[in-house]
Amino acid sequence: MSIDLLWEKYITLRDPEARQKIILLHLPLVKHLAGRVAVKLPSFILREDLESYGVIGLMEALDKYDPAMGHSFDSYAYHRIRGAMLDEVRRQNWLPRTAWQKNQLLKNTRERLEREQGEVITNEVLAKEMGIPVEEVRQLIFNANKMYIQSLDEEVAGHDGSQMSKLELLEDTNSPDPLSIVEEKESKRLLAEAIETLSEREKLILALYYSEGLTLKEIGQVLEVSESRVCQLHSQVMKRLKKTLESMLNS
Repeated sequence: MSIDLLWEKYITLRDPEARQKIILLHLPLVKHLAGRVAVKLPSFILREDLESYGVIGLMEALDKYDPAMGHSFDSYAYHRIRGAMLDEVRRQNWLPRTAWQKNQLLKNTRERLEREQGEVITNEVLAKEMGIPVEEVRQLIFNANKMYIQSLDEEVAGHDGSQMSKLELLEDTNSPDPLSIVEEKESKRLLAEAIETLSEREKLILALYYSEGLTLKEIGQVLEVSESRVCQLHSQVMKRLKKTLESMLNS
């Protein structure tokens, strides 16, 4: 089907299939504009993201285009697509305009000097070339690093060579760590076994102190001994438990 027939079908019937085909035909325009816009932007804004914003602009242009305006769709879409890209870039960029311009100057200066000298450029050289203090160069670099945004959908190589997204590598702090659960269960099992080696009097002291929450004075009243004696017994029990656990772990 020719492009004219597609337009006729879309304009008269708002046919979704014709709309999709028109969008596909104009994707090269989106890619072309993304390439031109990306040249003037810092590296943290990916060309793929620009293309995504551009496609949104293309669809909006298609929905709002009126042939009666007397403009060709390509001309109308050009400005809509480019505008959508730049609008999204502005939303992502929280730096003041002057700071943005300085970062651009820093980026361009570094790239030019690296091409000319064929080596990594130091902050001191950058400062001299730009006519600003070294500390200001460091601050500009710090601000640029804070702006760096990564896509969590970006794939990276895992330890075994397989590909996975960065999102899969992020730790879920709300999810329990299986290894910690196993270690906790194992620790409880060993502690229970160690407690079983104690005498009934020693088990009672631990139960009253840790389970029932009694004070040393209250435990002394239960056992009919002084508070200082309970403190001494508790200390002895803890030392014995520690020794038993160490023996279990080393066996």
